[in-house]
Amino acid sequence: MSLSLDATQLDRYSRHVILDDVGPEGQKRLLDARVLVVGAGGLGAPAIQYLAAAGVGTIGVVDDDVVERSNLQRQVIHGDSDVGRKKVDSAADFVADLNPDVDVERHELRLDAGNARELIADYDVVVDCSDNFATRYVVNDAARIEGVPVSHGAIYKFEGQVTTLSPDGPCYRCLFPEPPEPGTVPDCASTGVLGVLPGTVGCLQATEAVKLIMDVGDPLVGRMLFYDAMDLSFETVPYARNPDCPVCGDDGIDTIDGIDYAAGCQIDAA
Repeated sequence: MSLSLDATQLDRYSRHVILDDVGPEGQKRLLDARVLVVGAGGLGAPAIQYLAAAGVGTIGVVDDDVVERSNLQRQVIHGDSDVGRKKVDSAADFVADLNPDVDVERHELRLDAGNARELIADYDVVVDCSDNFATRYVVNDAARIEGVPVSHGAIYKFEGQVTTLSPDGPCYRCLFPEPPEPGTVPDCASTGVLGVLPGTVGCLQATEAVKLIMDVGDPLVGRMLFYDAMDLSFETVPYARNPDCPVCGDDGIDTIDGIDYAAGCQIDAA
């Protein structure tokens, strides 16, 4: 791996380069990295913003939605003039203006069981910024089979959570074996969300992705970080791999074919 950075890059990333734990090698790792961000909304917006600023060379953006004015209270990479535009296009334009070193690969689609493995296999890290349980389980299952780490985040009103799902650590199903019953967990559209909350959580997800790429620090593997914006408090709760987990357990799956993610995400015992 060549460690050469041109003069403009040395200037742009100078505060990285002078860090002992990053240096030119760490910056080159970032520039060579490929990160898939699932969702360009509340969590995806700050994650994309800071991954691009850090110099992650290729960012894939998965989203099939368009920008709505109600998004702008928290989805900071989209502006008023973007209302009605595809979020993947708005995100790509934002990144191009922020950092010309970064290529954005636009995936205007909903990630599902039919496309997840092929998409995820092409990236080094997944940042899961989705807003529904079906997508979270698809991301977890496909990434585990493909051996790709996932930075997971979720938000609710004034609270957020972040964890990292490493190929050799516990997975999302170890935490939540099954999703809640439909309708029991309302979404942001019906309950509201503090606008700055996803900024904090999305930045934490981007932090985990950057650490994974550079192989520095201690990622949140086997630890769930809970953030309460009302108290401005953080709590970390450990969790362990479940040997009976149908995905990462001793007899884990090797395909997601046949799993009905729309009808509960359960994996039937063999």
